[in-house]
Amino acid sequence: MAAASLTMGPVLFHWPEQQKRDFWFRIADEAPVDTVYLGEVVCSKRTPFFDHSLEAVAERLQRGGKRVVWSTMAEVVSKLDRKVIESFCGFDEVEANDVSALYFLKGRPHRIGQYLNVYNEETIRHLAGNGANHFCLPVELPLATVSELARAAREMDAGIEVQVFGKVSLALSARCYHARAHGRTKDNCLFVCENDPDGMDLKTHSGKPFLSVNGIQTLSEKYLNLSTELAGLQAAGVSAFRLSPHSCDMVEIASAYRQLLDGAISAGELDARLDEIGVPAQRMNGFVHGQPGFAYVTHQH
Repeated sequence: MAAASLTMGPVLFHWPEQQKRDFWFRIADEAPVDTVYLGEVVCSKRTPFFDHSLEAVAERLQRGGKRVVWSTMAEVVSKLDRKVIESFCGFDEVEANDVSALYFLKGRPHRIGQYLNVYNEETIRHLAGNGANHFCLPVELPLATVSELARAAREMDAGIEVQVFGKVSLALSARCYHARAHGRTKDNCLFVCENDPDGMDLKTHSGKPFLSVNGIQTLSEKYLNLSTELAGLQAAGVSAFRLSPHSCDMVEIASAYRQLLDGAISAGELDARLDEIGVPAQRMNGFVHGQPGFAYVTHQH
């Protein structure tokens, strides 16, 4: 079995430029990850805030031994969105998160992101036939389906990746609830999403935590943690494991997952490390067990 690859997904949140730049510089210098994904996935209006730092960040990551892949937008609703996607598809290594990107990538080696609906083997074969050589699967798939898709990917010499840490994306909307919640419109949002570095948490009418909002994106309120599922995912054919960035210490989190993948610590020890780092205790792993996503299954079945 090939060595498991640890990856860092794109930053989903609207962090201030210096915070985002410092984050990626530290990942470059200190985090034991093999591949990083750069790019604005959620809102094209955010791209100008970080455009002039991208080159320096990419160079620093590459000097740190990281493979840099450019992630495209996950939803296209405007001419600006289309322009952003077209520009990102000009890079050497690209992860497509919307079918509009496939027009620019056809016939070129590229990756498929977790925002595209890859749910069956025929989809794997079709996309691989157009040049896709790596698939980050949607988070809601159970282990049995992941195993089937990994088998199809191997037949096409493609890799399979899954997210194993962080809040998970559940939906995207043409409207921005983040702006609406503060009495603003999407066109005049004043980038209020910057006030919530890990998303704006929502509660039900009874006061129970429910979901998180990140601009046009709806996220889980709980943090995905697949520490106890890593071995099963590896056995199913998953070759890369994605950490989704948050404002907690992602270098320490990456180190813990790397040690777990290498067999140096146990899943229980990793979970204890997450507690020490300050990751919220309410975690989830239901999807991979075929349960509601927000559930936390304490024993593998």
